[in-house]
Amino acid sequence: MGAIAGRRVDSTSRYGRPPAGLGSCRERCQPLAEPGSAGREREAAGGVSLFLHELRGEQRLFWRNREAAFFTFMLPVIFFLIFGAIYGTDRIGIYRGADFLEAGMIGYGVAATAFAGLAITMVIRRESGVLKRIRATPLPPTTYIASVLASTLVVFALQTAVLVVLGRVLYSVPFPARWLSLVLTCLLGAAAFAALGLALTAAVRSAEGSSAVVNAIYLPMAIISGTFFSPHSYPPFLRAVADVLPLTYFTRLTRDVLLNGKQIWDEPYSVAVIAGWGLVGLLAALRWFRWEPREG
Repeated sequence: MGAIAGRRVDSTSRYGRPPAGLGSCRERCQPLAEPGSAGREREAAGGVSLFLHELRGEQRLFWRNREAAFFTFMLPVIFFLIFGAIYGTDRIGIYRGADFLEAGMIGYGVAATAFAGLAITMVIRRESGVLKRIRATPLPPTTYIASVLASTLVVFALQTAVLVVLGRVLYSVPFPARWLSLVLTCLLGAAAFAALGLALTAAVRSAEGSSAVVNAIYLPMAIISGTFFSPHSYPPFLRAVADVLPLTYFTRLTRDVLLNGKQIWDEPYSVAVIAGWGLVGLLAALRWFRWEPREG
């Protein structure tokens, strides 16, 4: 008996067949397989439910953080109110100041929300260990990232709606005539700048320095890109810098849709530049985005 107990018992018999009862035990221990289509539908429904749960959580986290909500959501609105009161009735080229500024503040909003706000949030979560703990849970990483991006898109959509309504009520800016093109433009810009924001997290080493690094990039970009003023009055070297910035082309595309009544497909060059920058950001994020805190 001792020799038998000490021997290693193989899971297969000498004839290559499993021991009696092993297969039936496995069958009893495994749940009954669902039909293919029904199983896929149940899995998809569970994935959607999980995504919506995470999205609600992200929205609660955003609006409970008053500082983030102010600087990300309210700052473009406040700038619109201030500058609209200062030069809303003036002429900027062929456009009225308030009309010109509304489109510019939508551009500033996508940079503040999808780029700067997202980058700062993800760096803080990474350095505080939140992303590492999330990665260790059964929550799929793609579901978490998708919920964060969707929450960012919701904030930017609400911000854009507030700007459009305030422009109409306070400064008599006409409602957009090309609603579909405006929505597509905002989706394109949000996706591109969110990809760039995730990529930027790789260049920020600490949570303490995240705001300084990100603001040092996005604030000059917002000014040079012409969100507040027309870039035509800039000196040549600043115009040269503006010509390579993605926010320049997003702001230009937004103004073409809002002020000139163009469709988004009427401006393929601007669309291509924005999409190209978004692709660069996506590839960089896939390569260098980190879930664990940086050492040193």
